[in-house]
Amino acid sequence: MAKYRIAWLPGDGVGSEVMEAAKIALDTLKLDAEYIHGDIGWEFWMNEGDPLPQRTIKMLKETDCALFGAITSKPKDEAARELKPELQDKGYVYFSPIVRLRQEFDLHTNMRPCKAYPGNPLNYKDGIDLVVFRENTEGMYGGVEFFPLPQSVFDALCVHPKMKKFGDKSPLSEIALSTRIMTKKGCASIVRQAFEFAKKFNRRNVTVVDKPNVLRETGGLMIRTAREVAKDYPNIPLWETNIDAQCMWLVKNPHDYDVLVCENMFGDIISDLCAQLVGGLGFASAGNIGDEYAVFEPTHGSAPKYASQYKVNPIAMLLAAKLMLDWLGEVDMGTRLENAVAKVIEEGKVRTYDMGGSSKTLEMAEEVARKL
Repeated sequence: MAKYRIAWLPGDGVGSEVMEAAKIALDTLKLDAEYIHGDIGWEFWMNEGDPLPQRTIKMLKETDCALFGAITSKPKDEAARELKPELQDKGYVYFSPIVRLRQEFDLHTNMRPCKAYPGNPLNYKDGIDLVVFRENTEGMYGGVEFFPLPQSVFDALCVHPKMKKFGDKSPLSEIALSTRIMTKKGCASIVRQAFEFAKKFNRRNVTVVDKPNVLRETGGLMIRTAREVAKDYPNIPLWETNIDAQCMWLVKNPHDYDVLVCENMFGDIISDLCAQLVGGLGFASAGNIGDEYAVFEPTHGSAPKYASQYKVNPIAMLLAAKLMLDWLGEVDMGTRLENAVAKVIEEGKVRTYDMGGSSKTLEMAEEVARKL
């Protein structure tokens, strides 16, 4: 029996291709694992009305963690039109399967390293080494939304003096409402994860990023909670910034920052900016981590225009595998994999199209495997 049971979730588009690349590296490392395929993605939405079938959730509960490729997501109306005819008008509503995974398994911590590896021609500046901690289950991506706005919800919200004007301006059938729900527990958890990481790896500072001057209640809760948690880490400075200013400062002075911690949507935004500083989404990996389970992924999308061409950069996927190895306790393997990736980038002999080269996805993976 294998030491680990790993759920294998290729997903859509180039997801299966970068997962093939990851398998080359993991097999070279001789990770003692059984890989169990899981159905997830657009095909299952179109044919079953569920991009994350219940059978896949059941399988995930019988594994140690999951490695995930990429997913296609489209707006609600467009997704509904792509259902097969017999599922049309049956009440099926598309919801992102990766978001659902985060909520279903309470994967509260999204960790996104963004590191500039020497020799990468796409680095904004050398020496950038940022880690974003994004709260993964609450905030703007909590999924509590309404359209049209129910009368009961409108009436309940009218306890707030600024709500009534919206009903005066438009009929409820023309009002959409998305919520930003945050709890003190959720804020405290993600901030503590950021500080624990900074403490373990001798990071210089932790910066909490929000917008409390406008989002006074939710942003205010995040900032106040961060200050409370920071008291337990007196040797690590806590900095506080607004999301808009932080985006500017990251471009201007990226080396000033170390660990960033954010609410769900702001973490999504800031981590993509950080990724671009170190070469783009082809280098951006993420771990969705809970108390008992974790899902590891590259943060790029399914890139349908490149599907079946084996063209895209697999480094983000390889670095996601590195995060998985670390989480499993196979730290030596994870370090070897990252060092091999760094060596290939530094040598520059094998580069995918985004790096100015012509190498294919699996050629990059095979070069990394040779370095292993």
